[in-house]
Amino acid sequence: MTSSRRADWLVPTALIALTLIPVAGGAIRLTDLTGGEVTPENARFFASPVPVVLHIVTAVVFCLGGAVQFSPAFRGRNHRRLGRVLLPAGLLMALTGLWMTLFYPYPEGDGDLLAAFRLVAGSTTVLALVLGFRAIRRRDLARHRAWMIRGYALAQGAGTQALVTIAWVVLVGPATGSTRTLLLGLAWVINAAVAEWVIGEPGRRRRALYRTRPAERTA
Repeated sequence: MTSSRRADWLVPTALIALTLIPVAGGAIRLTDLTGGEVTPENARFFASPVPVVLHIVTAVVFCLGGAVQFSPAFRGRNHRRLGRVLLPAGLLMALTGLWMTLFYPYPEGDGDLLAAFRLVAGSTTVLALVLGFRAIRRRDLARHRAWMIRGYALAQGAGTQALVTIAWVVLVGPATGSTRTLLLGLAWVINAAVAEWVIGEPGRRRRALYRTRPAERTA
């Protein structure tokens, strides 16, 4: 693989690695549902397994498939076909997440504030994907790109939450109660900020190129 091709896959590889954290958790949850015992911690899933199963499966599809969309070479050949799969998967992921937040009993350690964070993140994800779809229907590629990146960033919240929580535990100590809630909310904020930086990068490059051209003409 050439250096340019390696660079082309640097961001997708990092996003796939980030996705593997919640994928592992989802695999454990599905295994538990198919052959595990009912406990106070998982009883809500056994009582209504369809939403959590759909959420896990569609989240894996959306996050892994979305990661490869950040490869320019792959995107050029497969973007439209893969998008027809990713958009409904992302919507179903977000909607089932909202359903679970609203109708599943809170697990121990969760509370109203964390539920509010999840409702905001899930609702914003749905809005971003719908606006991304509307933009591509109007052939507005820039807005489509921006809204899909925002939706994807929020969908990757679980991976960033794991990293933020692990870092806190290593550096500070156990993350419980309100500390855990704020760390989980912070992860969504981090992802949203990174998304806005990525969205603005083409404009920064154009402005930098414009600033260099007068110097080049006078050289």
